[in-house]
Amino acid sequence: MNNHIKRRGMLIILSSPSGAGKTTVATALLNADINLHKSVSATTRSPRPQEEQGKDYVFISKDEFLHHVENDNFAEHANVFGNHYGTFKSTVDEAIENGRDVLFVIDWQGTQQLVQTYAHDMVRVFMLPPTFEDLKLRLENRKSDSPDVINQRLLKASDEMSHWAEYDYVVINKDLDQTIDAIHDIIKSERLRRLRQIDLVDFINTLRKAGEAYGEN
Repeated sequence: MNNHIKRRGMLIILSSPSGAGKTTVATALLNADINLHKSVSATTRSPRPQEEQGKDYVFISKDEFLHHVENDNFAEHANVFGNHYGTFKSTVDEAIENGRDVLFVIDWQGTQQLVQTYAHDMVRVFMLPPTFEDLKLRLENRKSDSPDVINQRLLKASDEMSHWAEYDYVVINKDLDQTIDAIHDIIKSERLRRLRQIDLVDFINTLRKAGEAYGEN
């Protein structure tokens, strides 16, 4: 008897204001869990140093992106600080059907779009900084944005944080290691949900039949 139960894949959504540490946490989760896969989004922004086409993002032109929008090819898409980001429906559907768990690092707008189609296959985690000052310092210390962009991100942070109640879990990123462990525990627990285990009924029926046959002996 095969005790491996087929399971639907799930979408793990990780959202937070810019600077709260979601990229660092996502990288650590992917490194720690071989069964967790990164969602590779399409984007119109230019590649950053060391980013690879098809591995980090699918880099496409704005015209090509808008063509996919018009043809309803995206499960979610958003304009973030002038750049377009989107996730292809075909990629999401294939992952779920093949039992793969995919980690999405997206904002609340993308999350709301995914809920419309994949509500039962999603686990939503919202990360918060311990203080607003901590958020400001993180944005300044990573030295990847101009002062004007940092100011835009800080002004937007309050609106982003107002969507915390739309998520299943809220984690305050005060200690990085504890945050990573907490979210990994969430993922492991969600994998055991009864409704995700497609072959559970057949598995239990097999066990019961074996028990009935034993009782007849």
